Amino acid sequence: MSLQGKTLFITGASRGIGREIALRAARDGANIVIAAKSAEPHAKLPGTIHSVAAEVEQVGGKALALQLDVRDEAAVQAAMLRAAEHFGGIDGLVNNAGAIKLMGVEKLEPKRFDLMFQINTRAVMVCSQAALPYLKSSSAAGKQSGGHILNLSPPLNMHSKWFAQHGPYSVTKYGMSMLTLGMSEEFKKYAISVNSLWPKTMIATAAIEFELGSRDAFKRARTPAIMADAAHAILSSSGRSISGRLLIDEEILREQGQSEFEHYRFDPDGGALLADLFVD
Repeated sequence: MSLQGKTLFITGASRGIGREIALRAARDGANIVIAAKSAEPHAKLPGTIHSVAAEVEQVGGKALALQLDVRDEAAVQAAMLRAAEHFGGIDGLVNNAGAIKLMGVEKLEPKRFDLMFQINTRAVMVCSQAALPYLKSSSAAGKQSGGHILNLSPPLNMHSKWFAQHGPYSVTKYGMSMLTLGMSEEFKKYAISVNSLWPKTMIATAAIEFELGSRDAFKRARTPAIMADAAHAILSSSGRSISGRLLIDEEILREQGQSEFEHYRFDPDGGALLADLFVD
């Protein structure tokens, strides 16, 4: 299915996976709301809402660049309203904005935990709540794919190893996935589908490079394109044919009939791929 004419509101879309999801949908002719804090260039993290907006339009989509801090619920509500007025509605919300600090409880500053919780877990509730009236209208209008919420969060693998070294981060990401399960049931009456998506392997993004301090691991990583293709499959699915699932990128693409994944490698000559966090 195609996303032509559909409007997607994507948080954290100024770079990385969010940008790639935006460009994949734009190639269908979708309307993309690029909502992120990055309105000015960053010294170490390339990409702004304006550069991605230009890319979206270059590949055939329509773009609206909105500077947004997802921690500010009033700003989120205003951004949703502006997006809906600009494009005539909202058909899909992608909660992609994220904060990461791989550190245990002993040394993590509480304010850093607050940041991760606000951007990861709390923003899923805030953005979904603000988008809900427009997603309800999308589904009520009988559009083929209906309203969609997609959270970039992991399967709920509760093995202690995922808490041992970075428990605070794990808590905030698992919170997103638990909201996925809850909202899928809560919003069933509105025919809105809610899912999570997570990569099977490490994804080569500037944010990961910044956190790890080097690009060495990229030799064993995939590009963001695999996440974009997986997100496209979910967001273009009809009705609630896919809902309440904590999906892995390769898993959903295999369900769609894809069996070849080598072209997603960042380095075709790299070694064995590195599994991402929360994936056994």
